[in-house]
Amino acid sequence: MAIAEISIVPIGTQSTSVSSYVAACLEVLEGSGLTYEVHGMGTIIEGDLRYLFETILKMHEVPFKSGALRVVTTIKIDDRRDKKTSAKGKVKAVLKKRSQA
Repeated sequence: MAIAEISIVPIGTQSTSVSSYVAACLEVLEGSGLTYEVHGMGTIIEGDLRYLFETILKMHEVPFKSGALRVVTTIKIDDRRDKKTSAKGKVKAVLKKRSQA
């Protein structure tokens, strides 16, 4: 299972606010069945890598459908195949090591 962090930023809109575009992108994500967490600067998504790419592509298209003239999507992927992992598991591992220090 892969973990992706994505940020979708519409450019060429009437406002500097992007929250309505983010909310519309999240509608696509909610319908995907993937596990995700929204953060202040992006969204973490977990799942099969091929399905992640398909879903991210659909999300990337949302701002264009809402009138954005340009969209910048940043994707960071952690694809670990030696053991099962999750975003929460990664945080837990770091906090555990921190408490041992």
